[in-house]
Amino acid sequence: MMRHALTLVLFAGALAACESPTPEPKAEAPKPAATTAATTTKTVTKTATEAPKAKGPFPESTNAALQDPKKAEETAPATFKVKFETTAGDFEIECTRSWAPNGADRIYNLAKIGFFDDVAFFRAVKTPRPFMVQFGIHGNPEVSKHWRSANLKPDEVKGSNTRGMVTFAMAGSPDTRSTQLFINFADNSNLDKMGFAPVCKVVDPGMEVVDKIHSGYGERPSGAQGTIQMQGNKFLREKFPELDYIKTARLSDGKGSAAPSASAAASAAPSASAAASAAPSAAPAAPGVKAASPGPAATSTR
Repeated sequence: MMRHALTLVLFAGALAACESPTPEPKAEAPKPAATTAATTTKTVTKTATEAPKAKGPFPESTNAALQDPKKAEETAPATFKVKFETTAGDFEIECTRSWAPNGADRIYNLAKIGFFDDVAFFRAVKTPRPFMVQFGIHGNPEVSKHWRSANLKPDEVKGSNTRGMVTFAMAGSPDTRSTQLFINFADNSNLDKMGFAPVCKVVDPGMEVVDKIHSGYGERPSGAQGTIQMQGNKFLREKFPELDYIKTARLSDGKGSAAPSASAAASAAPSASAAASAAPSAAPAAPGVKAASPGPAATSTR
């Protein structure tokens, strides 16, 4: 009897040993680290707030006349064109010497020696309404210092400062013109009787490019013209990194054309309506800006 009982116990134990073991709980998938989202947000925020990178620098001309304005006094042809390659795109201007002989000679020589290479459009005013974009302070102070007092004799105003016309800036009077120019964004014929003599005109469809020149800084860089003269592009690229620049400006055919084109001759004189609407003012100022604010002015050298 005892033998049978022992046999049953052993048999029951063997059955128990053959049962499938209880499965172990599955390991949970690792949870993402709590810092992942925060890290991503931090990275995105940092990227979004990074300062814009300044354009350039671009190669400067090494022409010897950059250090001596007396070496750049050739007489310009009757008409000539200058092609500007800029960070906003390319455009061309056509200059007519009969409009303003002294100014035309200066632009011709500046283009021929590469003066405008790596030069900033440091002032672009579009608010409260489109006004003008200004350039012409050399980016290298060692060049700029030779041209600050290289002033031109006055030119009689024969054209009108309408949209697309290119004119010299000046420091209060027509005999203070040197190297700074501005392009009219709109009809600024009120400047005509102040002595601002247009010299060239942007060739169609070039104003589509000129309109794209960065204008977000408005008048601010112009208020530091003295610093720009002393520190050059180093200052502009640090303080106003979004400015657009002239990469190169060259005479389109090397010499210019022998005679004015029909389109240039047709627009040489201001229209009667423009002349009638021009009114004298104490100082040229951007439309909608207080009279104390500078207009298309170059740094005074007197």
